[in-house]
Amino acid sequence: MKIAVEGCCHGELDKIYETIEYLEQKEGVKVDLLVCCGDFQAVRNEGDMKCMAVPAKYRTMQTFYKYYSGEKKAPVLTIFIGGNHEASNHLQELPYGGWVAPNIYYLGYAGVVRYRGIRIGGLSGIFKSRDYRKGHHEFPPYNPETLRSVYHIRNIEVFKLKQIQMPIDIFMSHDWPRGIYYYGSTEELLRKKKFLRQEVESNTLGSPAAEELLAHLQPSYWFSAHLHVKFAAIMQHPPKGNAAPRVTKFLSLDKCLPYREFLQIVDIPERPGSSEGLEYDPEWLAILKATNTLQRTTPHPWNPPENNGLHERWDFRASEAAMMQVVEDLSGDLAIPDNFSATAPSYDPNKPHPQATPSYNTNPQTTELCAKLGLTDLYAQAGQRRDDVGRAQGSTGGEEEEDDEDGDSVGSADEPSEYPTDTSGLSSSFNPDEITIEDEWEEVEGEEEEEEELKAEVTGEELSNVKAGEIHTPSRLVLPEPKCGVSPTPLPDLANLPPPSHSTPAAAHTQSRVESAVLGSGDDEDVTAARILKRTSNESGNAGSRGPTPRIKRRNQVIYAAVEDDESGSDSAA
Repeated sequence: MKIAVEGCCHGELDKIYETIEYLEQKEGVKVDLLVCCGDFQAVRNEGDMKCMAVPAKYRTMQTFYKYYSGEKKAPVLTIFIGGNHEASNHLQELPYGGWVAPNIYYLGYAGVVRYRGIRIGGLSGIFKSRDYRKGHHEFPPYNPETLRSVYHIRNIEVFKLKQIQMPIDIFMSHDWPRGIYYYGSTEELLRKKKFLRQEVESNTLGSPAAEELLAHLQPSYWFSAHLHVKFAAIMQHPPKGNAAPRVTKFLSLDKCLPYREFLQIVDIPERPGSSEGLEYDPEWLAILKATNTLQRTTPHPWNPPENNGLHERWDFRASEAAMMQVVEDLSGDLAIPDNFSATAPSYDPNKPHPQATPSYNTNPQTTELCAKLGLTDLYAQAGQRRDDVGRAQGSTGGEEEEDDEDGDSVGSADEPSEYPTDTSGLSSSFNPDEITIEDEWEEVEGEEEEEEELKAEVTGEELSNVKAGEIHTPSRLVLPEPKCGVSPTPLPDLANLPPPSHSTPAAAHTQSRVESAVLGSGDDEDVTAARILKRTSNESGNAGSRGPTPRIKRRNQVIYAAVEDDESGSDSAA
């Protein structure tokens, strides 16, 4: 089974599906499944755009609405998780997952499904310590704070995933597991993203919650995005008991832009006798049922139960009887029903409504699943508090979000993190114009590199003019022996493999040994190009700063501009 893995989508569904179609035609392959690692942007209308943490001047409709309205249908089954740039009011309708459009399935806050016998799991959002212990209390209209906290990972979701005992084949997270960069070519990563060096060397880059899940789940594959760079790693886990040690093959990909490595096709064997369609996972549903009473929709901190004498129950792993009960609850049918239904009007380019307000709707898919399994519709429960809390919170939008799409990066120290090495909550100040580089960044490239990239840009329509054979898709992803240890030292020489699949053909450049072995040669950024972080003038020496962690001011056109990294004229902010 061929699975296409995509990095940050940013609403570019047309371009992604066109790229897959192009690869299928040129290489004679058939893609069975597309998995997207966050920043999907399932924006249905103008109201949804106001629920996305993006400065207003960079909000664009993109192409998802065509698939939501029925104008188009996804040509390949698509499964995705949420990132930190999402139409949050839409995704909150489906806390346990569901169809956002025909043939496009969202995994929910956290989720596990089966496709042709392959277990696919995911965790939506990004990690922030100050919101980690809260419940899912946000609802529209969001204010500048809840607009961002809504996509922050909660410990209840991690707790649920840590109850899983059966092997996971594929797992997705938007931000990287902390420390994974030590298991690939670390220096190659730092050559591409020089400003990450301090965080890599101090092991503070990435999500400690995802790191914990990686150690527990030990999936065969782990896919991520968020950092807008292709990176491959191979991690061998310590053996559990008498079992053989497991190996996780990690891959992170770029955002969907021409000449960026945003797409990779992985070949995974199907399990004979398995169902053809998308199915619920009985172990996961049994865990959802068992942990339902632990869920909260308040902002008050919560700690998961532990075996410390204070909790009557702390083990919520699914028994065989609990899994059989789930099958009985579903009348013996694990197939996920094709029950998509529109819950909000779709964007009409002929009748725009720029003043549309964010919608708040419960979703029939969630209502049906909750009724069958006895679960709580978290969005509906949060909505019951809407009138009282909403008056105190204000409304979505405002001047504060204009210059910063992720003001959550500067937190408060009021709530200690259960991960002592996390630094995201050390500042007591809040400046919406500043973020830490662990979230996103803006680089000021040299003019020569920028001009070359702009000249090289092609659209999806121009892909058909590329000569056959210039884009290659490996028949299967063959990996070298896993790297064991945590020292960022180079790996031994590894055999070369066919180049990866990405949006457009790219000139050959020198590439790291690990990435070459895992993904083949690809389009690298010019190592001689000057890269200067855009930092605020009070980066160092001011009260409330984060010590050695640099701060940068970011504009959102890096992600949302139609052309590649158009950052000319931005030196004034450096």
